[in-house]
Amino acid sequence: QLQLVESGGGLVQPGGSLRLSCAATADVYAIGWFRQAPGKEREGISCIRNNGQSVYYLDSEGRFTISRDMNTAYLHMNSLKPEDAGVYYCAASRYVCSGDASVPEYWGQGTQVTVSS
Repeated sequence: QLQLVESGGGLVQPGGSLRLSCAATADVYAIGWFRQAPGKEREGISCIRNNGQSVYYLDSEGRFTISRDMNTAYLHMNSLKPEDAGVYYCAASRYVCSGDASVPEYWGQGTQVTVSS
């Protein structure tokens, strides 16, 4: 059973930056990031394949960047806004990249991102 371990969340001021990490315990085709704000549905942010190709589902206007080193994926977030706050999850699939939260087979535990003065 593949496991995903997340880290990197925390409190940041508006305009600040965070880097989230997601470490998978085995080889996997796709690792993606989702987020969920209070009262809202979980939304896909981005996904990266094991060949390094990435896709973005959320229009962050270039503020978010996904990267990958073997079985660890990262989400670099710059110029953070209060509306970016929420719980961020990484997810993995052996088959496909998708921004639909019903698709990935594996999920991390989630990490809280708070953007506040």
